[in-house]
Amino acid sequence: MKKCAATLLGALVFGASAVPAQAQLGAINNALKKAETVKKIVDIKVTDAEERQIGQQVSDKIVEEFGIYQDAAVTKYVALLGTVLTQASSRPNLDWQFVVLDTEGVNAFAAPGGFVHITKGMLGLMKNEAELAGVLAHEVIHITDKHTVNAIQNGSAFQVANDEYGSRGMAQSLVAKFVDATYKNLISNIYSRGDEDGADEKGIILANTVGYAPTGLPAALMKLADRNKDAKEPNGLFASHPQIKDRLARMDRIIKERKLTATATVQARYAKFITFDAKPVSEVTIVATGARGLAEGGKAEEKKTAEANKEEKKEEKPKSGGGLLGRLRPSGGSQAQQSQTVASAGARGNNPDRDAAGGPNKKRLEIKIGPNDIAEFKKGIA
Repeated sequence: MKKCAATLLGALVFGASAVPAQAQLGAINNALKKAETVKKIVDIKVTDAEERQIGQQVSDKIVEEFGIYQDAAVTKYVALLGTVLTQASSRPNLDWQFVVLDTEGVNAFAAPGGFVHITKGMLGLMKNEAELAGVLAHEVIHITDKHTVNAIQNGSAFQVANDEYGSRGMAQSLVAKFVDATYKNLISNIYSRGDEDGADEKGIILANTVGYAPTGLPAALMKLADRNKDAKEPNGLFASHPQIKDRLARMDRIIKERKLTATATVQARYAKFITFDAKPVSEVTIVATGARGLAEGGKAEEKKTAEANKEEKKEEKPKSGGGLLGRLRPSGGSQAQQSQTVASAGARGNNPDRDAAGGPNKKRLEIKIGPNDIAEFKKGIA
């Protein structure tokens, strides 16, 4: 009788058999051991050398997507203006690089460690140096304040095993995780409202410090807002955190409160080097839906690509009102997928500045800038 009672009690507590209970306890123990092998991403300190390594690899991905505009004079001009800004920034000793991307999409990307990218389309949209200074300064601040790295750490986007981080710093597997997450964030423009506000405020102050009218960034924003007024999704550059009208009002208030009174716009020199205009939105060639983003690999990736191809076929026939909205999807980065393009954006509902196709040449231009070049350039900021 006692034996039966004990058996019954065991059945009530553990189920029909004690084996599942042992299995459950084993699973719990395994889970606890696994939890002990995971570090919090926020506890990891990214060194300057690791930040540079991450930024270089992210920059390589961006260049692979969009190509490099093969005009040394334009690149040197952008780099000179950028150098003047970075010398006045909080991190002047970074090995800063300024890259002009060969795409008609209007955009810009700041990769960690000193890599600033701006598109040919963005240069064509702006009309003076103050506007370019405002945009570049905004991107410089994202780097000096480590916004992309901090966003990954604060977001806890992935778990880090103990063997991926230790006294010697990051293992290559962890570097790769940071690269993928950073690239995804940049392409999707994942910045917090605080980061965007900070880049706006510090950016216009930085531009003003070297002599440019602080209204350059607001002017570029207004051009961008007008260009994308019919878009169903915000442009990748200066997207919706916060809304453009709120940012314009905030910057106007800061300019007045901080008494930012620099006046240089330098339109003539800008027109000398930037001799092209941005293409209309309807004429920008865009990549196939699902062709840009992070590689997720395997069968899931093949399924995504197949679904994307089906969507492309559905969208070949123009729809009234500009067509269906195509969203940026994380997907494979194979060369074959990345090379897929469709006709003009006018036949589809995508945001062309975000999804613009790039040029084929990935060769980085070697630009040499000396002290005399910088001194001469500064004389023109008047």
